[in-house]
Amino acid sequence: MACCDETAAVEFLEKHRWGDHPACPKCGDMDVYKMKSMDGSREKHYRWRCHGCNAQYTVRVGTVFEDSRAPLRHWCFAFWRASTSKKGVSALEIHRQTGLSYKSSLFLLHRIRYAMAPDPTNDGPLSGIVEIDETFIGGKPRKHRSPRKAWSNKQPVMAMVERGGRAKAVVVPDVTAKTLKAAIRESVDPKAWIHTDEHKGYTGLSDEFGDHQTVNHSAGEYVQDGVTTNTVEGFFSIVKRGLNGIYHSVSKKHLQLYLNEYSFRYSNRAMDDGERVIAAIRAADGKKLYYKEPLKV
Repeated sequence: MACCDETAAVEFLEKHRWGDHPACPKCGDMDVYKMKSMDGSREKHYRWRCHGCNAQYTVRVGTVFEDSRAPLRHWCFAFWRASTSKKGVSALEIHRQTGLSYKSSLFLLHRIRYAMAPDPTNDGPLSGIVEIDETFIGGKPRKHRSPRKAWSNKQPVMAMVERGGRAKAVVVPDVTAKTLKAAIRESVDPKAWIHTDEHKGYTGLSDEFGDHQTVNHSAGEYVQDGVTTNTVEGFFSIVKRGLNGIYHSVSKKHLQLYLNEYSFRYSNRAMDDGERVIAAIRAADGKKLYYKEPLKV
């Protein structure tokens, strides 16, 4: 990774964002050129100019790092760590390695997690055999007579994982049948075969999807004729070990961003590290955010 030199980092991002066709982000014209200094080197802000609309722009425009003043070599480093660390990387680690403030390091990582969110227009619904499960993430249950209030400090999360393929984890308000089925309809192909545990919220899915099979965990059944939820539970184990071991505490407000990160790495686990970093950088294209703009999670 080209993280130690700003020019190399800029050219790395330009190459993998635009390839050989750095079109103008304002008008789409491909008749553009690099702006140069008097000595023939790249202009100090690494700007381009469009002949069509005369606009000036850089590789930052139209991405999650557009309104950031952090050097792009630090963005490259953060993309690399977030894409290659199986359990994630903390903002404190980015702070130590780059010298950026902790607040700026957290800003970088949150924007990268935002870029890693699944794109329904390009990725398509989950298909084949899809394992589905739900869990609760957060602190220990409170001591209370009411079961609902005892778990009030935990956030329900639902995960859907293709057998041998992609994963998608989403924060849900509750684990009722209405909520779970709505999330499944939004993310899973109607022709998919669904595997779940015996949770009553999944009852009736066979009427809407290709098939629905269950395993009865309460009876000690975990695999029955190829029906299992071991894959999605393995995904949850990675998420929980990362949240507990790397981040220690994650607010409910930003939990979806962290789930984006784990889903992205899991879905692209067949790639080598370099390919996964490039995929994350390309995913940042078109996801413009500003420092003061609230993240839509």
